[in-house]
Parts: sequence; C-alpha cells; structure tokens
Amino acid sequence: MNKTVLKLRPSDYWRIGEHESWFQDMAAKGFHLKKMGIYFAHFVKGEPKKMRYRIDVLMKKKISPEQIEMYAESGWDYVTGYQFFKVFSSSEELDAQELYTDPAEQSHTLKELDKKLAMNASVIAVSMLLMIGMFTSIWFLDGTPTLVLVEGQAIQQTILTFFIGYLAYKSLQAAIFIRTLRKNLIKGKPIDHHAPWEKLFRRNSTIAFLFTLVVGLSIILPVLHLVKGDTKTLPEVSLDLPIVRLADIEQNPALVRGEPAYMSDNVDWANRYTYDWSPFAPVQYKSDENGVVPGESWKDGSGGYSPSIETRFYQLRIPAMADNLIFDLIKWYRYEDPFEDYVKTKHPNFDLLIIHEEEELKEVFASRGKYVMHVRYHGYANINSVIENVEKKIMGRGVGNCVPLDKTIRKR
Repeated sequence: MNKTVLKLRPSDYWRIGEHESWFQDMAAKGFHLKKMGIYFAHFVKGEPKKMRYRIDVLMKKKISPEQIEMYAESGWDYVTGYQFFKVFSSSEELDAQELYTDPAEQSHTLKELDKKLAMNASVIAVSMLLMIGMFTSIWFLDGTPTLVLVEGQAIQQTILTFFIGYLAYKSLQAAIFIRTLRKNLIKGKPIDHHAPWEKLFRRNSTIAFLFTLVVGLSIILPVLHLVKGDTKTLPEVSLDLPIVRLADIEQNPALVRGEPAYMSDNVDWANRYTYDWSPFAPVQYKSDENGVVPGESWKDGSGGYSPSIETRFYQLRIPAMADNLIFDLIKWYRYEDPFEDYVKTKHPNFDLLIIHEEEELKEVFASRGKYVMHVRYHGYANINSVIENVEKKIMGRGVGNCVPLDKTIRKR
C-alpha cells in the first residue's frame, strides 16, 4: 500500500503556474498529488516520474463524469480540485496536447472568477474599513492608548484586526493577480507552467506561520485574564496589597464601613479589590473603599461624612511606559477639570509625581521604576497623607530605600 504524505501547500491558491510547477517538481521526487486540503496537499509516495500538471478553472465546485471523460480523451487525467481550480495530470511520455492552445480562449475561463474575486475584495475592503474604525476608536477615542495597552483587554482585538487586514490584503492580491493573468491571456501570453515557486513558498509559509502563532497566542489571552484575575470584597483588616486603605488616610478610630450599596456574586462593589494580568502589566490592582464617620457631616450639609478612596496599581513589564501611563490616567479621570489643575511636584522617591486637589477631592499620580500608582481620595484628610501612603506602598515593593521626606518639596 502506497504511503500518503502531507506537504504544506503554497498559500496563494490563485497562482496557477506556480502550483503546476510545484506539482511537477514533487512528482519528479516521487510525490504524486492525490488531494488538496486547506493547508496541506496530500501526495502518494511512489516512483519518481516526469509528469505534467495543468489547472483549469471551472466555476462549479464539482466536476461531472462527462467532463472528466472529455479531458481523459485528450490525455489528461483528473486528479483533484480545490475551490474553483481543477487539477489534471499527464505523463510527459504521452505528449498530450495542451488543454488550451489559444491563450485568448483560456482567458474566457477566468471571466467569472475575475468578477467573483473582485466582488469578494470589495466586500472585504469595506469590512476592513469598519474594523479599522473600531480599532481606532478602541485605542484613540479617549486618547489613552498606553492605558488600553497596559490593561490588555484590546490586545486580542488588535491582533485579530491585523490578521483580518492580512486576509483582506491577500484577497485584493488574488483579485489583481487573476485580472492581470486574464489580460495577459487576452494579449496572447500563455501561462508559465514552470513558474518558480520556491522563494514565494518560503516567504508565504513564514508569514502564515507567524500569523498563526500570534493569533494562537492571542486566543490564550482571555483565558489568562480569567485565570489570573478576580474580584473580592475588601476585608476591613489590612491586607499586604499595593493599595492605599481609607483608615490609613483618615486616621480616625471612629471610621466604620457603611452598609453595602451594591452586592453581586457575593462581592461588595463599594468595598472591593480586583487583581488582574496583562502581557504589559503582569500585576494590576484596583480597589474601592467607602466609609462612614458617625456623628460627623460634610461641611456643605449634604449628609453624614462618608469618605472614600480608589486605588489603581500597575507593575509594568516595560518601565519606560510609566510616564505615558500616568498621563493617560489623568486624561481618563480628569473629566472636565483643566490640565493646569494637575501639578507636577518634585519628590526624591518618585520618578514622577503629579497631584490634583479640589476641595474634598485629592488625587495622586506617582511612578517609580516599573511601578505606577493612582489614588483618588474624597474626604478631608490632607493630601500629604495620601502622598505618604502611596510612597509606603511603592517603596514597599522592593524598589530601594526610602529617602527622608522634605516637607517643603510638597508645596505646590
């Protein structure tokens, strides 16, 4: 029983001359074409033979027995088909007459395929424009591309967009190639049945492998997000986490946690912490914490004093992204506040420190090395207390010894 061998096939299915040449070269090595799959061609291993292969375009997916018999009478045996391309073979010894002796006559067989590929290319091009619009809005609509990259949710969509773009390019290339081939046939220029295929095959195989690898890895990303990420209720006791706690800012023993405002999946979302992962920030924490001080009220008389705090912490894989991430966080949180309200402040233990203070609202954006932290506090504690706690959390990540703090450098 002859052995069937699979060979990675050239990806450009429309290159008729190159495929004919490839089949002939394989037969000369003892690999005789049996079937064409999506990614692999099936060959039967046998004795090397000098064979001729020709590809005819028939818009019907299946070839009729009558058509097979007609080709056989001319010395061409039907081998297999892929899409609208039918493959025939003949031994060189038979010296069978070419399927088409007049190139202009052969051009008519490409007319319907030319129209179909042109239509496909148009549809894919329009779809690609829509994908580009979605891609652009994800990355640039809010003007925070570094934040989008670091949080990682859009990485898979971006990879898929590039992959679909590559498919759109190949579709357009197919339409242009078949139209050019048809024009050449009309002019009397026949197909080159010995067209070189090796260089083109190696290039396309390398590109296809890289795209397959990248797309495969991108499929894993959502799984990693699910496995590595979770949200839990924030315990009232302090945890060894890179987040700033409300009690550390308030320094008020009367501070208590208020009643849960929203519970879902056994998580108090007003007092929760989330940890997450992405390729560019393998450690991420987000937390929300709300409290109440019985007997105290907001100065504007709006109700009982209920301070709150939010923390975002990122451990970056590339420290050079830190500054851009801070500015993106400012854009994300500033709402209608002017950029002038966000003041860059010198600090010996931070590479970058930006603070924002507005009545009860205090914000700190800080980075050191690969660590970035943003704290948004709503309450009456001094902003210096927020800075000190951010400093403790970042320095506690093992980034060096803390430099004694000079109170004067905190003045805006």
